[in-house]
Amino acid sequence: MDDPGILELQGIDSALDRLRHRRAVVTEGSELAAVRASADGAESALGELGLRIDAIDRDAGRLDHEVDTLRQKLAAEERRLFDGSVANAKELGSIQREVDNLKRRISDREDEELALLEQREAVASAAAEAATLASASRTEWERAAAAADTELAKIDRELEQRRAERDALAPRLPAELLELYEELRAQKKGVGAAALVDGVCQGCHEQLSAVELDRVRRAEGVRRCDHCRRILVL
Repeated sequence: MDDPGILELQGIDSALDRLRHRRAVVTEGSELAAVRASADGAESALGELGLRIDAIDRDAGRLDHEVDTLRQKLAAEERRLFDGSVANAKELGSIQREVDNLKRRISDREDEELALLEQREAVASAAAEAATLASASRTEWERAAAAADTELAKIDRELEQRRAERDALAPRLPAELLELYEELRAQKKGVGAAALVDGVCQGCHEQLSAVELDRVRRAEGVRRCDHCRRILVL
């Protein structure tokens, strides 16, 4: 029994298996996961940089308020030093030392403010780059998701077409041949029938010996590969 239709059925079933596998891959989103992770990572980095900028701004605000307070104290001490309200030399010396101390503290705080400003500029620059990356990553994620939806729709159409082809072909094959084919497909990783090309079984890719070839050619009924036992079609 050498029915080429069984090879056609095998081709349809192999195509169905590939489509189902691909559909599972797309549906599970394993390929989208890396793109999504990249987009989420970029947005997370952008958020962290934003928090750093907020923290720097808070510290700068605190320092600015402290400098303003120190300047008010300095102004008050300098008025006392020069308005003639204090005549005692010892007290004047104490006021002068306080004035000098306030000036040093103001200078230190202004240096800190300058350092914070430079730090903020660097972080803001990094945040701008992160924003660009986050936007590009999000666009890539949206594109990949849309492409996955398009691919799923195409796979579903092909699955429907292949199922219709199978439903039309299978009933035309001999029942015992179809039953054996189904059993072999379950045992042989989805391949129950294969062509014999130049003495080589296309199922297991083993070369049949001259004796084996002669036996296969002379066989009545269903021809089988001596190596993998799949159905052979000459």
